[in-house]
Amino acid sequence: MADDSHLTEHTTAREELLKGHFLHVVRDQVRLPDGGSASREYVLHPGAVAVVPLLDDGRIVLERQYRHPTRQVMVEVPAGKLDAGEGALACGQRELLEETGYVAREWAYAFTMYPTVAYSDEAIQVWFARGLRHVGARLDQGEFLEVITATPEEFAGWCRDGRIVDSKTLACAIWIQNVLAGTWKLDWQSPSSHP
Repeated sequence: MADDSHLTEHTTAREELLKGHFLHVVRDQVRLPDGGSASREYVLHPGAVAVVPLLDDGRIVLERQYRHPTRQVMVEVPAGKLDAGEGALACGQRELLEETGYVAREWAYAFTMYPTVAYSDEAIQVWFARGLRHVGARLDQGEFLEVITATPEEFAGWCRDGRIVDSKTLACAIWIQNVLAGTWKLDWQSPSSHP
């Protein structure tokens, strides 16, 4: 493993700037690799899980949801924040059911991504789900979204043409392409329970 000590910063102090219902913002004072100091403001996040749901006919289950900070309706893979003490697979199962109404027979962990490394410690675990069965959505109060599907070709075109601009969904595109082509293998598992 590489020695990254010449790049690593060390936190010397922390100040809480905002603790809201969703956002927790801090300012760290750090010692730089050359001995100097700097401040780093960023968002603390409990982590999230995104799901790539694959229907038996090859279509991908997606959702359209209005995202207030962008003032746009986004096309995204289903995803949600980890609850305290919740495992990633359980979160993925819960979010898939709540948002799309599907449960999955098989699940496979794909990768972890950091969507905004410059100002947040959020990590999103991405899981694939297959063997889908629709049992009815259970949206949270105040949550409004539309479930749609796309063939892999449509999905790739939407990424290319700018219809999909969400970072986690774009990151999933390379995995979808390689998994469906058979060049990247997933370790599928059949969990015994659903939320």
